[in-house]
Amino acid sequence: MTSRRNTWQKDAVRRGLAEAEAFVSAQTLHARLAEGGTFIGLATVYRALAQLAEEALADTVQAADGTLMYRACDMRHHHHHLICRACGRAVEIEADAVEAWAEGAAEAHGFSEPEHVVDVFGLCAECRSTC
Repeated sequence: MTSRRNTWQKDAVRRGLAEAEAFVSAQTLHARLAEGGTFIGLATVYRALAQLAEEALADTVQAADGTLMYRACDMRHHHHHLICRACGRAVEIEADAVEAWAEGAAEAHGFSEPEHVVDVFGLCAECRSTC
């Protein structure tokens, strides 16, 4: 991980991401920043989000349409999310059974130091009530 200097644009993207209540696309964040009077180029928003993800300060998931979505999240500590397919709201969840399964599966096949990514998608109560 290379150290990059902070710019006002990256700070604005970080603040905007922290204010988002759900995973958001770069385009959505760009539009929200502009609505709030912060005018940054879309390419700069993409670059800042990629840097935040690389620095483990943002989490990413891929939406069903292939769009990469971002959320302010401390990724330096391993964890999992339950994510609403409709609104993008995310909740951090405990997944001890997943951790045990990953360790056991790796060990059973002669692997060590397993890493994994598990995101669980569903509908939150609010979105389910509006369906």
